[in-house]
Amino acid sequence: MGNTKKPDASTLIDLMFQAFCHRLRLRILHLLHEGEMCVGNIVEILQAPQPKVSRHLAVLKKAKLVTVRREGQWIHYALAPVQSTFHQKLLECAANCFHEVTEIRRDKKRIEAIRLRDNGCCSLSRKESKKEEVA
Repeated sequence: MGNTKKPDASTLIDLMFQAFCHRLRLRILHLLHEGEMCVGNIVEILQAPQPKVSRHLAVLKKAKLVTVRREGQWIHYALAPVQSTFHQKLLECAANCFHEVTEIRRDKKRIEAIRLRDNGCCSLSRKESKKEEVA
């Protein structure tokens, strides 16, 4: 059986601080404030290689800042439910404190473009699910 020991509060705070110590992870957290996203859309918005994005998503998951949901071939990420006041304040900071970061402003424009285009991997998987429901 694997080691499933739950991190204590102090360790979790350390993991959260480490997660916040990288610009790409801050950008990911900021993106996820817009709602759940699949990895393909995150990669497209960040314009970063998929393996690099996946590594950073793994750090965020380990810090309990994001959750993962699999739907067919798509992997979706969302902000994790708030577990403490500290966690809440970090998310508030990610949502409100980084608007002056140039990449975050560019990311926001890319999110809007994907939504207008409406054919990112997440929207395609929803369309396929609706087709299956109708069939």
